[in-house]
Amino acid sequence: MGAGHTELLYHRSDSPVHRLPPEVKIAAMVAFTLAVVATPREALWAFGGYAVLVVAVAAVARVRPGWLLRRSLIELPFVLFAFALPFLGAGERTEFLGLSVSVDGLYGAWNILAKGTLGVLASLLLAATTTTRDLIIGLDRLRCPQLLTQIAAFMLRYLEVLVGEARRMRVARLSRGDDPRFMWQLRGFATGVGALFLRAYERGERVYLAMLSRGYTGRMPQVWQGAQAATVGQWLAASTVPAVAAGVAATALVLS
Repeated sequence: MGAGHTELLYHRSDSPVHRLPPEVKIAAMVAFTLAVVATPREALWAFGGYAVLVVAVAAVARVRPGWLLRRSLIELPFVLFAFALPFLGAGERTEFLGLSVSVDGLYGAWNILAKGTLGVLASLLLAATTTTRDLIIGLDRLRCPQLLTQIAAFMLRYLEVLVGEARRMRVARLSRGDDPRFMWQLRGFATGVGALFLRAYERGERVYLAMLSRGYTGRMPQVWQGAQAATVGQWLAASTVPAVAAGVAATALVLS
């Protein structure tokens, strides 16, 4: 139960971005995303500036472009939807690559593609430079509701335990000649899911009683008061990127 947790997105390194406290990175990512979202879609040059900022942060964090591109494929369904907008949109139409497309649909597709991609890349950079545990600590220091951070912390701590339990149950089922793969074998799969739920519920009760016996009162320690909280210098360093992004967004709003 006290074993380390698998970090699917964390990119282990010793860069200046990795060494920043998690709360400043979370705040910087949210502020950068808000600046991107507030930018008018017609300000094409502004999105180029945001892309330069993302590339600069990735270079400082020593995160390879290939790593980012492979994991940004998660937005592929939204990209496919964006490509359909020019053909489905109404209003004024124009010629693009020999095809009649909607001008408003083109801008809508660009808006989704540019802002979505920048948001995904910013989130990936945050995940690549911050462990899941530190993300929860950062949210706690930012005064995120205790109920949410506690749920996330418990999920992180015991998710792998439940995955291991499910793996052992599957091995036991296979050793008895039961391997439900087809529709008419769903009953065995459903039975296994129900058994896993009961085991998880019972284990949760045991864990909760163990926590009560160790002084748990319904609230996690207030980690934002710890000695490792961000300093003023670290806040200023992390605010560089969102400050530049906010300046670009403000300029784009004035010029639009």
